[in-house]
Amino acid sequence: MPQRMDSAKIRYMVLMGLLFAIMLVLSYVESAVQFPMLAPGIKLGLSNIVVMYSLFFLKKSGALVLAVLKSLFVLLTRGLVAAILSFCGGILSISVMILLMLLFKERISYLVTSIAGAIFHNLGQLTAISLLYTNLLLWTYLPVLLVAGVIAGTATAALLKTTLSVLGKLNLK
Repeated sequence: MPQRMDSAKIRYMVLMGLLFAIMLVLSYVESAVQFPMLAPGIKLGLSNIVVMYSLFFLKKSGALVLAVLKSLFVLLTRGLVAAILSFCGGILSISVMILLMLLFKERISYLVTSIAGAIFHNLGQLTAISLLYTNLLLWTYLPVLLVAGVIAGTATAALLKTTLSVLGKLNLK
């Protein structure tokens, strides 16, 4: 006889599905809209808003699941190299954000978490691409990626903070 899932599990699964859909939409919007003020290949990382929401208000493992699902989607839509970059950047970013949250508990801000996540996402991608193409010259781009990480992290933290009031009204927990 099949076991019945309780409503809390169903609610969580539906919420994760919605968050994944939002993550994909934000990723698509980000790819479609060019930011000329940013360096080539640099994006704001809008889907990190969803990851941070999951980290702060849901299960931390859910953020990891979202990152893996996004990488699989990238594999299907943009190919293997893009998926590897998405996976390496996403997993390193989330791992660092979780570590910071565990170390600093409630004392860590969205801003610090987001900036660290953005910087380590860039580092994860830079490491992966330099290993894939065995090109250490790519590391000369590191200063640009660090500055971009601070800018992107600040933007996504601000966007998360402004959307929290709307999300709070939806009673998603």
